[in-house]
Amino acid sequence: MADTASREKHVSSEVLRGLARHLNCLGEDSKSTRKRALESIKRETVDKKLSGVVLQDLFSALLKPLLKCLLDPMERCREIAILLITDFICYVPEPQVSLPYLMPCMAQRFGEKEILEPAEELRLSAMKMLTLTVEVCGKQLAPYLNEMISILQRTIVDPFPDVKRESCKCTVNFAKCVPEHFHMQAESLVKPLMQAIAHQHSKVRVSVIEATGAVIRHGTGKNVNDVLSHLAQRLFDDSPQVRKAVTVTVGDWLLNLMDRYSYFHKLIPLLLSNTTDEIPEISLLAADLWQQVGAQWEKENEDDLKDKMDFLLTPPLFYPSGVERPSLGCRELVLRNLMRLVPALSHDLTDWLVPTRIKTSQLLSVLLLHAEDHSTQHLQPLLAILYRACTDTERDVVNNCLDAAKLLGTFVPPEVFLKLVLDHVSAPSSPSYPWSALMVLCAMLGGCPKPLLKPHIQHIANTLVQPDVCQEYQQVLYLEQLLCCVDVLLRQCDSDCSSVSLQLLQVLVTVQSLATEPHISEKALESVQTLYKVQGLASEMELYRQHMGELLDWLSVSVNTWSSYTPHRLQMHIIVVQSGPVIGDFVSQLMPLLHSCLQPERDQEMRMSIFTMLAKLLLDRGNTLDSKGLFRDESQKFMVDILLPNLVWRAGRCATALRTAALSCLLALLHGGSILPQQLLSVVDKLCPQVLSALDEDSQMGRLLACRSLSSMLRLVGSSLHQDVLNKIYPEVLKRLDDSSEDVRCEALKALSLWLSNLDKNYSAELCTSHLQFLFQQLLVHLDDPDSSVQDQVLEVLKEGSSILPVLLKKEVEAVRDKHRSPQHCDQLLEHICSVSTHNTDNPQ
Repeated sequence: MADTASREKHVSSEVLRGLARHLNCLGEDSKSTRKRALESIKRETVDKKLSGVVLQDLFSALLKPLLKCLLDPMERCREIAILLITDFICYVPEPQVSLPYLMPCMAQRFGEKEILEPAEELRLSAMKMLTLTVEVCGKQLAPYLNEMISILQRTIVDPFPDVKRESCKCTVNFAKCVPEHFHMQAESLVKPLMQAIAHQHSKVRVSVIEATGAVIRHGTGKNVNDVLSHLAQRLFDDSPQVRKAVTVTVGDWLLNLMDRYSYFHKLIPLLLSNTTDEIPEISLLAADLWQQVGAQWEKENEDDLKDKMDFLLTPPLFYPSGVERPSLGCRELVLRNLMRLVPALSHDLTDWLVPTRIKTSQLLSVLLLHAEDHSTQHLQPLLAILYRACTDTERDVVNNCLDAAKLLGTFVPPEVFLKLVLDHVSAPSSPSYPWSALMVLCAMLGGCPKPLLKPHIQHIANTLVQPDVCQEYQQVLYLEQLLCCVDVLLRQCDSDCSSVSLQLLQVLVTVQSLATEPHISEKALESVQTLYKVQGLASEMELYRQHMGELLDWLSVSVNTWSSYTPHRLQMHIIVVQSGPVIGDFVSQLMPLLHSCLQPERDQEMRMSIFTMLAKLLLDRGNTLDSKGLFRDESQKFMVDILLPNLVWRAGRCATALRTAALSCLLALLHGGSILPQQLLSVVDKLCPQVLSALDEDSQMGRLLACRSLSSMLRLVGSSLHQDVLNKIYPEVLKRLDDSSEDVRCEALKALSLWLSNLDKNYSAELCTSHLQFLFQQLLVHLDDPDSSVQDQVLEVLKEGSSILPVLLKKEVEAVRDKHRSPQHCDQLLEHICSVSTHNTDNPQ
């Protein structure tokens, strides 16, 4: 051994003698000389693979000259010096002997406010050398804590990304080597690390996060709050590796941080947030770390859990299917920190950044899955969070919160959550977003176990049917959610919905009356079909038959408040139209309703729409109002008490439109056969003046309908009318032959033809000669009308009248024949009169 040591000592001496000249050259002014000297030293020492003892001796002798070379103006000289020192530290058995000289020099060169080394590659080499020093010297670096910290403070924020990464690596190693000393100054590294944590290079961000984890773990623990917000931002990083680094760091803190119990409420959300990461590797890693945290906490608090162990391990009766239940320790951790987590959730769900809101909404479901029925204690603030989150413009946020609401519905007893939610549905705190409470209610009902929900179905349905709930808002979103609530009840309670069938039908009718979008009406109709099917009814008609009396009573309660702006008239329209022939059984109940809302003093637009509806129904009376023949018993009263008062002339365009609608209803009544001739005769004295007055309406459609109505009257009871009544009709109809509308003129001629056809033996043609003469004269004027089609129609009318007083007609025709532009029609008429007269002569009565 002595010989070996002596031999190595001799080798060291020989090498140093050979290096003497090169060492002297390091002080030369020539750059190339200094460079060659350093290269020679490298060749003669580390490149020759000398023994460690020899290198140790050489290192001790060469360290100071080499450290001086770190200040050399020439970059290559500084580079070789750093590489030489690095190699020596790597190969010598006792590198720590260099620390008294190396660390002050490094601190001076790289730890000042301004780093003296301009070359970024050399700064990287120097940091690698320092990292190596930490690895080989370990605890020997404890006396140089200040120097290390000053260097790391500067190099962590170095402009060169690779230097940042190497500095972070060095920080992690140093913290692990001297933890008992590192904590005293660890705080001073937090600020530079947070400055670098958002660097544009993902690898730098990963390194900074890892270094932050080491600094906090081996520090005093007081700086957790300083870094949490920065780590939380990195949960949304585009780089999966960055998010993975956050997961590992936070998991390590939860497992190993000295004061971790104080920070559970801040660290748990960060780790649980990554259990829903889109990258499976990250989500599985986060879940595994979380299980470890729960298991460790459970073991550390075993005594506290002894009394709860039996019932806490048994899953709830209606636990969500397909979901793995978190361990006891994990559940207890969330449970004990939920009170602190809820305010943070509320804050983050209103963040201006969409990713933050999405991540928080995902976290909410995870927390509720852990809290289970203990979330009941925090139900009110949780509901407030959900109401607000459901108004978010980001669909993912809304969907995640609805998933959370479904979990609440699963774990919280329905008698508890319904009391709060239904009160909010009845009086929403945010009138601008009234649908949010319905969205939450729908989700909670969907999550509530069916056996627990059934006893409360009456309360729910009674709330939904309240006017303040189902009639107050017309927004598409609100109506959609109202339908969703009905659908979820039908789905959850199935045949039990029979007890609230009326209320649900009322809601569906109301939704249709308020809907402005076709898809809402279609969806409501689908729900109506589901409603009758779950009750085992054969059709929608059977559903209406079951509830028609109650529906009409429901409408009657508010009939005095109806207007064109309220949904009630549309509710009636939907009930009457969709019920089809069923309404025919309830005419006696419907008529008072119509009588009330169609009085002349009521809203004009409302009356107009109802008359339009009735006109369509009366035209198909057999399948609607008169399906059972009961409407005929009411038709006379309907005409006198409802129709005629609305035909009275009043000024204004709205009044004109209303009379037109009433006329259309009258025509449908007469044309559809819903009134018998004897019933019509009993009211003709009141009806005829109103119809004749309508022939002078400003509205073309009104005049047209009046003509048609008059024709229908003549067709039904024309032969039974007294001649005084008949003689009042034709002069008014004759005026319409000069109407601006060809359609009106055509209908007027049809009415005159019917009038003439109804002059039977009770009509004294001799006594009424003057009337017939005037009629013939006026018709003959129009026989020469510029419109040939009118001429043809007039000719047919006159032919119809030729059998009454043919002599008179012949005389009048002959008097005007030569005045017409063409005698053709007059000749045809005269020929027809002759043939009629001949026929009458051949067949005397």
